[in-house]
Amino acid sequence: MPIIKEVNGKSPLIPDNCFIAENATIVGDVTLGDECSVWFNAVVRGDVHFIKMGNKVNIQDGAVIHCTYKKSPTIIGNNVSIGHNAIVHGCTIQDNVLIGMGSIVMDDCIVESNSIIAAGAVVVQNTHVEAGCIYAGVPAKKIKDISEELISNQIDRIANNYVHYSSWFKE
Repeated sequence: MPIIKEVNGKSPLIPDNCFIAENATIVGDVTLGDECSVWFNAVVRGDVHFIKMGNKVNIQDGAVIHCTYKKSPTIIGNNVSIGHNAIVHGCTIQDNVLIGMGSIVMDDCIVESNSIIAAGAVVVQNTHVEAGCIYAGVPAKKIKDISEELISNQIDRIANNYVHYSSWFKE
């Protein structure tokens, strides 16, 4: 059974069509949209501020989603993939975004729609990631614009795949 726990009178809101792995942890003021998935060893901790996710968000294995006490909530749009072991902390991720494996997105960042944060990138506090761009490196910087083909072949494909993968575990 996953750990799904109330904190300070706030309980996670998780639609029935979401997949939550047996060893995932979701606590506090957390709201998931439809067809979300929270994978093995992932932690979504809404204890110090709220976390709100749109539809078709996948939080992959070992990822951590958190916020900053009474200052910075975490807001994640629709069709977002958060890669294995990534950290998303007190920031806003808009629609159609891929956060690469092992990357870190820090407090008060805004990652605009149709963007990719490359694997291992560190998006430092207060960074504004432009729509339709790839950011990479430490600290993360814009490296190029994204084509429509890359949006559909990467961002959309991964989000849709994770909806499909989660169906294997619901049977």
